[in-house]
Amino acid sequence: MAVAEAHTSPQSAQEKGPEKTWHGIVLEALKRNDIRLVPYVPDRVLTTLIKNIHADPFFTTFPTAREEEAVGIVSGAWMAGMRGAVLMQTSGFATLANILASLAIPYQIPLIMFVSERGTLGEFNYGQSLVCRTMRPVLDSLAMEHHTCTRLDEFEFIVDRSIKQALTTQAPVALILSPLLTGGKVLDK
Repeated sequence: MAVAEAHTSPQSAQEKGPEKTWHGIVLEALKRNDIRLVPYVPDRVLTTLIKNIHADPFFTTFPTAREEEAVGIVSGAWMAGMRGAVLMQTSGFATLANILASLAIPYQIPLIMFVSERGTLGEFNYGQSLVCRTMRPVLDSLAMEHHTCTRLDEFEFIVDRSIKQALTTQAPVALILSPLLTGGKVLDK
């Protein structure tokens, strides 16, 4: 019995196209779900995603001074008929319990939050570590849907389905971007 060789020809490798990145997947999922408004608080881990969103005329994007401001903008946009997502890092999440509990959740705003996770896996800032430990318990106490994304091969499915669920159930969702997915932030020496 002959065994066929399992190899990839150069032509079939080209047909697969360029390798997907986590930030490319986010960009595609936002477009696919007609999420055009993306306010953010600047963050080094999210830099490539932020630059790519700025470069794409599909999106309206701008930095905000605080995470609560970005959530308020997306909430107001939803009430006016526009879909939005917020980009932030873990430390910024620490300020959101009030606006989530008093606006996004009770008024059924399908807020999509992408949170770059700091405070774990080699973190050098103790303050980040403290906030990281409180983020999931806060989300759980609010009964808010959240997923920690660690693997690129699962990421597109999780992002797309989470966005669709948030929109159809009119409930917020947090997608926590683990350093296992993004590479995280490391101390520059």
